[in-house]
Amino acid sequence: MSDSHGRADRVHDACALFDELGVEHLIHCGDVGGTDVLDELVGRACNFVWGNMDFPDHAIRAYLHSVGLPWPERSPVSLVLDGKRLLIFHGHEPGVMERAPTLDADYAFHGHTHQCRDERFGRLRVINPGALARAARHTVATLNLSTDVLTFHEIPSTG
Repeated sequence: MSDSHGRADRVHDACALFDELGVEHLIHCGDVGGTDVLDELVGRACNFVWGNMDFPDHAIRAYLHSVGLPWPERSPVSLVLDGKRLLIFHGHEPGVMERAPTLDADYAFHGHTHQCRDERFGRLRVINPGALARAARHTVATLNLSTDVLTFHEIPSTG
């Protein structure tokens, strides 16, 4: 998921969908928008990055520590799941979109544009799940790392 911009209600609905689908690890590609959104991620295996509309400070760091969520030190965040190397960035970082085709990873996830994206550059698959706010359609995506099947899901607007 990405670009929730504080819409904890939509993140809640997305997490309910992920639970129904048996999603094991959540990724948020930035523009989180506050601790209400982060509250929805507590207790879940997840990673996230800060976006250009996030302003993390010492209080946010203390909050993350208190609830057991990881503090993203830098972007991109790199992790390995099911033997696949994943990179997570927001998309506003200088030069990162231009470098995307050359990244040494299996998957690169980003947000920022509020547009769904699924593009391949050799072995690298670049995915943008869309946005949960400030978009005509509010979308998230699920990816099965074993089968490489990507599905975009619309999250109904609740207000």
